[in-house]
Amino acid sequence: MFTAASIAALSPQIVRAAAVEDAVAELQHDWEVIRYQTPAAERERRFEALAAKARKISESQPGRAEPLVWEGIIVSSWAGEKGGLGALGLVKQAKALYESAIAINGDALDGSAYNSLGVLYYKVPGWPVGFGDKAKAKELLHKALALNPKGIDPNFFYGEYLVEAKQPEQAVVYLERAIQAPARTGRQVADAGRREEARVLLEKAKAK
Repeated sequence: MFTAASIAALSPQIVRAAAVEDAVAELQHDWEVIRYQTPAAERERRFEALAAKARKISESQPGRAEPLVWEGIIVSSWAGEKGGLGALGLVKQAKALYESAIAINGDALDGSAYNSLGVLYYKVPGWPVGFGDKAKAKELLHKALALNPKGIDPNFFYGEYLVEAKQPEQAVVYLERAIQAPARTGRQVADAGRREEARVLLEKAKAK
């Protein structure tokens, strides 16, 4: 049974947890606006500014995996907009952020760090240019799917991985799951954008 003293002791923890959730929700919202609603010419600059904001949040919440995951996602997106070899430093930065998040709590945000790190491993060139590794990517993406089997992101990215691995027939089931995935609270823009990406990729997979 809770006493006044025990509730008082818990209050700072509850406040801190709420602060993390609010900060992460704000980063999610800002990211999806840039990713899906901002003109392409403006995205790199906007992601760079958002990465600086995410860094401050991560530093203010040591020991929490969620801000690190979202900082990694933002830095990865910035790298994607930057493109070329100049983005490799950002990609390595994102990799380190995901690994730090996994070391704290790999299950946070339904295993998003495993999913996002897996994506880097199949998108980044292999040695000697980068750290890309298709086998490592598959291992990480499987972990993410195990934690969130119905989720839109793990199904989409495993489907994309299979398409890139020249296994389009196997990709179809995962892309269809992504399209049919349950809606996420407060993530309407991201869900709509990802479903459209899944539809486009599904058409390509079926055509191969």
